[in-house]
Parts: sequence; C-alpha cells; structure tokens
Amino acid sequence: MSRSAKIRIIVPLVIVLFVGAYGRHRQLNRETDIAGKLESKQMNEISGIAASGISSDIYYVHNDSGDTSRFFAITPDGKLKSTIYFKGDLKAKQGVYDCEDIAVGPGPAKGKSYVYLGDIGDNLAKRPYLTIYRFAEKADWLQNEITADEPVRVNLKYPDGPKDAETLMIDPVEKLMYIVSKRQDSVTVYTAPLKYKDNDTITLTKRCKLFFAGLKLFKWITAGDISKNGSQVVLKSYEKVYYWKRNGNEPVWKTMQGKPVIPFYVPEKQGEAIGFTADGKGYYTTSEGVYSPIYYYKTP
Repeated sequence: MSRSAKIRIIVPLVIVLFVGAYGRHRQLNRETDIAGKLESKQMNEISGIAASGISSDIYYVHNDSGDTSRFFAITPDGKLKSTIYFKGDLKAKQGVYDCEDIAVGPGPAKGKSYVYLGDIGDNLAKRPYLTIYRFAEKADWLQNEITADEPVRVNLKYPDGPKDAETLMIDPVEKLMYIVSKRQDSVTVYTAPLKYKDNDTITLTKRCKLFFAGLKLFKWITAGDISKNGSQVVLKSYEKVYYWKRNGNEPVWKTMQGKPVIPFYVPEKQGEAIGFTADGKGYYTTSEGVYSPIYYYKTP
C-alpha cells in the first residue's frame, strides 16, 4: 500500500483496532501466543509471511511499497537471519512497485521449493500488469546478506481491468497461483498456472466473488495462505481471519465459497500478513510497524 493511502486509513485503524487489541490482548488463550516481535527496524512495513519449504523454523517476510527489491528470512520469534536482495524491474525506481504478499510452493522442477513474491499492489487501479517473482529456494540464503539468483518473472493481467490486491497464494494440488482482490464490497478470486516462462504475460482466470460482512475498510482482504499440503486455506482482513478446510481435491476457489470458520484473532495495528506453519498445525500473523509483534495461532 502506498504511503498516501496508509495515511488515509491509519487513523481509523489505530482508533478501532488498538482499542480492540487492548481488550482482546488480555484474553490470549492456549490457542494463541505472542511468538516474538520483528527485531530489525528494516522490517517496518511487513505485508507478507510464508514458511520456508527447505529450512526448519525459517519464514520469509517483506515490506510493501517504498522498499527496495528484497525480502527477509526470519525465525518465528522475529530474529533477522538474512536479507535477500534480487534484481527487480529496471523501470521501477526501487526495483519493485508495491510487493504485497509472499508464498512458498512447488514450481517447474519436481521436488524443489520456490518462493513467489507478489508485486501486486495497485492502490489507484491503473497498472497494466502485475509481476510475480519466482526464486528457487536455497539453503545458503541464510547468511547475513546475499543477492539471490535472478528470479523468473511472470506478468499477470486481470481479465476485467486493473485493481488492488494484497493476497497471493500457491495451491500445491492443482499447481495454481491465486490472487484475491482487496477493496471491493465483494472481492474477486483469480488464478494462473504455475507453469510459465520468464517474462511471460498471462491473463488471469476469474473464478468467483466472495462477500464478507462488515464495514468496507475493515473487511478489506489483506493477506492469505494455503497450507503446504493444500488442505487448509486462510484469508484475513484488518479485523478477522477466515479459515476453510478443503474438501478432498476440490478447487480452492470452491472451498472458499463455503462458510468459513472465524477463529479468535487479536486485531493488529495494520495486519497485512498471515502464513501457515510448515506442518499446517498453526499460522502466524504480523503487522506493519517497527518491532511489530508476531502472533501464533493453532489452526481451528
């Protein structure tokens, strides 16, 4: 989200969500825990979190608009293990425009794990295409500071015109990437295949719309994830988490049309990140802001 857009929403979010967080923070139960906090000032606008596919207890996070082309490897309690830089878009001033979510899943090589970083934010709904950067995950990323191999990028176009989005998910079952729009009264779910070549431009497939009750600003969809075995799905707004258990191998977009479970959630300052643990037994959330707490929740 751009800085000007943040200013327009931060005041009501702080008033409502901080008040709610104060009241509910004291009610943390055995299903919820504060795992730690983001311990580096570099991680000041975190907008996505995803579990590594090859390294135990490592999660990838990233800042949104205003940051350079990089992401971070952290431990569950928020300690910074590595800053991973990459070659982004030469036309973008900082190498990227507005990275809003990150996911880990399969890719072109069987048995390998890939990181997908979604440069998908578009507050003014005017970008001609979005860009997903795909990296083959490597164990030697866990150094103080490295530059990753040049990523494979794919450009995605909406079939019904540009829009803002902050949710990128990878379905390991059907080998699809999912994008869920953010701002409309009913958000829209789109997919694209994981099989593509560098610099391909693909038109997303529109799958369905999802309606969530509530005030428009607070019900905006800001993050999502699919568990590594494909059996669970979460979306989150600024004030709620929505959880689904997949029925067999049905498409995720069909799963999300069913009634979700709405588990306990501690409202955050500006919560825009959610990601399952590698074993799917829980998930983490965190927020924009310096030294933001990281919350752990057991799956319903």
